[in-house]
Amino acid sequence: MNLNPESQQPLYLQIAQQIEEGIFTKAIEEETQIPSTNEFSFRYKINPATVLKGMNILVDNKIIYKKRGIGMFVCEGAYEKIKAKRQDLFYSEYVEKMIMEAKKLNLDRQQIIEMIDRRYKDE
Repeated sequence: MNLNPESQQPLYLQIAQQIEEGIFTKAIEEETQIPSTNEFSFRYKINPATVLKGMNILVDNKIIYKKRGIGMFVCEGAYEKIKAKRQDLFYSEYVEKMIMEAKKLNLDRQQIIEMIDRRYKDE
């Protein structure tokens, strides 16, 4: 995990995003236990309350769940939830902006598709 205390983004959000990234890349499998708040706190030298705040975001979003007295685990279906969230974000952050810019440039749908196809062929 790469936490940046100098970032404008709060540490608790960085923690939530890093755990989410681990699940999305399948470095952390569904139904497996994740490190405890104390482990995160000790490893990254941050307040356990900060770690818990990040984890609670994932609990609220049903990405991880608590087993009382045991720890936190990745929910079944967490990968698909994260994937759907990222697809929505991709649409709003990239596709919508691309279409708006394309309209300013008077590019039609077919021209955009040709540009995308050209990029895929370059790979």
